Amino acid sequence: MSSKTAHQILDDPEFLKLVRQKNAVTVVLTIVELVLYFGFIALIAYNKPFLAERVSAGSSITIGIPIAVGVIFLSWLLTGIYVFWANNKYDAMVKSVRERMGR
Repeated sequence: MSSKTAHQILDDPEFLKLVRQKNAVTVVLTIVELVLYFGFIALIAYNKPFLAERVSAGSSITIGIPIAVGVIFLSWLLTGIYVFWANNKYDAMVKSVRERMGR
């Protein structure tokens, strides 16, 4: 199998599908992460009294603490989703395109 030129690779339908899927996944996950993070920052900026409320009477834990932990956890989860997708779908697609292109 001969190697293809850069223009042939860029015009290949399978390569274009790979690029579209990667962009779709990264854009969606990035938007979710930005909404999550900046939503929390906006909550801090505009509704501090809500975050300062106690979880229960006599508790020293405020509502802001579990929300902050949730933001961190969800960020890890989004990273895990991307890694899972990249390892199971993206890498296989890249391998397929590379084999077809003779690389």
